[in-house]
Amino acid sequence: MTGTRPRPERSAPVDGPRPGSRPLRSLVLDTDGVLLDSAGLHAAAWKTALDACLEAVAGEEQPPFDADVEYRRFVDGRPRYDGAAAFLAARGIGLPAGTPRDPPGCATIWAVAARKEQTFVDHLRTEGVRAFGDVRPALAALRTAGVPCAAVSASRHARALIRAAGLAALLTVIVDGDDAARLGLAGKPDPALFLRAAALLGSRPRATAVAEDALAGVEAACRGGFGLAVGVDRTPLRSAAGPLRERGADLVVPDLTTLVRTVWGENG
Repeated sequence: MTGTRPRPERSAPVDGPRPGSRPLRSLVLDTDGVLLDSAGLHAAAWKTALDACLEAVAGEEQPPFDADVEYRRFVDGRPRYDGAAAFLAARGIGLPAGTPRDPPGCATIWAVAARKEQTFVDHLRTEGVRAFGDVRPALAALRTAGVPCAAVSASRHARALIRAAGLAALLTVIVDGDDAARLGLAGKPDPALFLRAAALLGSRPRATAVAEDALAGVEAACRGGFGLAVGVDRTPLRSAAGPLRERGADLVVPDLTTLVRTVWGENG
């Protein structure tokens, strides 16, 4: 497996790029929660699927899925099967793996993942998804400055959603769940998706920054030896900043405008 060596331990988190550090030539961005305001749809879909599973398997013995804390801890940024498996294991619930062909339900881990997918697609049809307001100006500034950008997601919907949001022209590379399945790339916290994106950008990991809102994504950036692991905390009270730093983020920002200004200067 490539790129799984953890980054050496740091003495303390920093508030920006280290003085004298090698220049960062490219940027890899997570899609859900960093580029697109879709994390809430994912969290709601997970809650529907996992609460149904908890009720069917454990009845009143288990509290419902926490769409904030448990979402970020167990499922955010991970492939659907991995997220369902991690959450159920944490709750001490053992389900058979099943197969990717299992229909939505509660009998297997794949069935739970399928219910989440079905619910998410239903939400997309009724609510749609949009890019955050800071994304287009930030990507445009980076393109003007000659900093190529890649979008990464474990979701098979990511490429279509990025195009629908009008962001595709501002990105050099998109790596999504279809690419992961075709190439056999492991999901986060394995750095395989990020490493693939950096390779397509023609950039070494140490010369590449990664922007992530998911704890598993920050961990993946650290494992992959990327030059800067940036946590993006869009929560109203910045409640994700501490966990992102604990997982290894060098820098935590509230939006991409702040990231561009901090790392590449006022004009990118």
